[in-house]
Amino acid sequence: MGAFKTTPIERVKSLTKEEFIEKYYKPQKPVLIEDLTKSWDAYQKWNLDYIKQLAGDQEVPLYNNQVTKGKQKSAEPAMTMKMSEYIDIIKSKPTDLRIFFFDLMKKMPELAKDFSFPDIGLKFFKRLPVMFFGSTGSNVLVHYDMDLADLIHVHFHGTKSVLLFNPEQTKYLYRVPFSVHNLETIDMDNPDFETYPALKKVHGITAEMKHGDALYIPSSYWHYIKYLNGGFSMTLRAFSKNPLVFLNMLYNLLFMRHFENLMRKTFGQKWLNFKDKKAIKNTHRALAKAS
Repeated sequence: MGAFKTTPIERVKSLTKEEFIEKYYKPQKPVLIEDLTKSWDAYQKWNLDYIKQLAGDQEVPLYNNQVTKGKQKSAEPAMTMKMSEYIDIIKSKPTDLRIFFFDLMKKMPELAKDFSFPDIGLKFFKRLPVMFFGSTGSNVLVHYDMDLADLIHVHFHGTKSVLLFNPEQTKYLYRVPFSVHNLETIDMDNPDFETYPALKKVHGITAEMKHGDALYIPSSYWHYIKYLNGGFSMTLRAFSKNPLVFLNMLYNLLFMRHFENLMRKTFGQKWLNFKDKKAIKNTHRALAKAS
């Protein structure tokens, strides 16, 4: 057991559009912008009580940290609950229950007036700002986003930690075929380097986010998220201008996702076991080539 080699993320203030494009977007380099949201009404208004007031009666799907098995879909909720009940839980005690990809425009459109899409050179997909909720004890399986978007990830009410990995390190992260995540048996907080020796090769970037912090996550960057206490985040998405990235996004959304769920439904645990073995074989082959 051990810990990943890591470097703290660069933290900046008063970043201009030109600086963001030249220093971070073009080289696809993550950065945490501390004051991007200070002028938003959301910076003053958004907290768990405010969300409870607006959407407390809504039934929301909740996800946990359990490994998916058998014929379960790759992203299947564990249960549903009223938003008010869920918020009471995450304010009061640890839980692994999370709200995932909550469509702000559909579920709480009144929140749209509380923020603006930042003018930093990204062409945002304005129909899909999404929210995520969690508390101490909940984390998000390390993954990269299937749509390969550039992300501005903003946190509210509390703190969370984010561990990022450059997509160039994918070959050492035990990526599972036909998915955008790695082996679910890997403990990202205490990696087993004997069982998974390729993990010694990776180098992460660490970011601790507090209320109002905005994290730029470039396209295809892996991210592992841990909630340190009850809170929520919003992600703004901008699709890549790179034609190859666009084609890969179409493959992921139009073929890979549906193929994966079909194979799970047809073959169940046999399919998952096959993919896990393939992930280990592929990764150790890459490790051998690098030695």
